[in-house]
Amino acid sequence: MPQISGREFERLPLRVHQFLAGVRLHDAWAVDLPSPRVGITLEEFLRVANERLFSPTPVVRGLLSLRFLIGRLFGWDRPQPSTQAGPTFADRLTDADRARSLMPAGVCEGPFRVVYQFENEKLVELVNRTVHAAAVSTLVEEANNYRFYFAVYVRSVSPLTTFYMAAIDPFRKLIVYPSLLRSVRANWNRTMLTLGT
Repeated sequence: MPQISGREFERLPLRVHQFLAGVRLHDAWAVDLPSPRVGITLEEFLRVANERLFSPTPVVRGLLSLRFLIGRLFGWDRPQPSTQAGPTFADRLTDADRARSLMPAGVCEGPFRVVYQFENEKLVELVNRTVHAAAVSTLVEEANNYRFYFAVYVRSVSPLTTFYMAAIDPFRKLIVYPSLLRSVRANWNRTMLTLGT
């Protein structure tokens, strides 16, 4: 499952480019999906797949469990005191963004919170003591197939951020994201019969 250039991702007509202006695009990924018919949106795919794009393998679940165990030991995932709470990306939402979003900001999805979900673009964020990250998913219809894109943005929250990202990057790039994108393809193939009707 290929990691793609930031240039390819930034050419897509997405709200996230302007919305997260000034936040570093850490990396972007894509997977091609067969086309059962025209006009499928990310929202439809999510609905048919019961909101589960990603199905972690036992190896990925194990890595995530290890990360959360270490996070508990070092207090990385404890909520910030309200007086120190940093901004959320949802603070950037305009009235037009909120009106367009199919989900309200702040809905929890595991460790993530939804920032917005448009018909064909979804942004979630994760804020803890190591990093403030955002992940965007989108589905693009091409001539003979669909292309699912997944990109991660990272904003530093402390000197630990750079070291933390360097430590987890090999696991993300070699194991976690390729596995998650394979699961997107598997979930797509599983739902193609429904999507094709």
